[in-house]
Amino acid sequence: MDTSLTPEAYLAHIKADSARFREVLADADPSASVPSCPDWNSDDLLLHLGEVQWFWAQTLRRRPTAPDPETGWGEPDFAKDRAGLLAFFDASSAELQDALATAAPTDAAWTWADDQTVGFILRRQAHEALIHRLDAEQTTGKAGTLDPQLSADGVHEALAVMFAGAPEWGTFTPAPHTVRVELTDTGHELLVQLGRFTGVSPDGVEHDEDDIAMATETNDGGPASAVLAGRAADIDSWLWHRSDESALSLTGDTEAVERFRAVLAQPLD
Repeated sequence: MDTSLTPEAYLAHIKADSARFREVLADADPSASVPSCPDWNSDDLLLHLGEVQWFWAQTLRRRPTAPDPETGWGEPDFAKDRAGLLAFFDASSAELQDALATAAPTDAAWTWADDQTVGFILRRQAHEALIHRLDAEQTTGKAGTLDPQLSADGVHEALAVMFAGAPEWGTFTPAPHTVRVELTDTGHELLVQLGRFTGVSPDGVEHDEDDIAMATETNDGGPASAVLAGRAADIDSWLWHRSDESALSLTGDTEAVERFRAVLAQPLD
């Protein structure tokens, strides 16, 4: 089931969530710990999103050239105090938004994924801003709400891009189990195939682990082995390890549920 938004909607969310992120952190205690990233304080969080948006702004400006594998686009120059971090974030976010607004989603651009287009960056940065806005709100105790439609797309992106997607050097072998993901507030349903990923990476690391892939039907055409149900925002934040399972329902075959949880417990960058 298609969850995608229009390019205009993705850009509007980047603008709104980046602005909210900045607003929440502007007067936050610099030493306040970020609950989802305990090794970070609020300044680290502010720096992180500033650097992410700076990097992708450079990537868009120089498209389709790829960044250097070792040094990227180099290092931005800015003061490391709170005022300097805010100024850096403001400049990075404005440059990213301008670069996205003036590029066609179908334009070729380097990304770390199979999708080498501006459209991938546009979608990814909308979800990057959303999740880090949530981080900022959890750090400061200034709770907000997540847009249901963007969150629904975030669920699909987390499952299909961040957790699934076997590289060409590996093999995904389906298992007998599938999980149906029901977004109760938006009406979207997604089907996840459980399986095993095996292969040897280009740097010689051998892989043999549980994995997932997106599916359009169950193995035998019958019902899914397990069902994950909840509001889009609750599932999205859970997949990104920003909330617990208390607002969700995950029921069905015990083995399928345990293997699904095990895959989703892997850290996301």
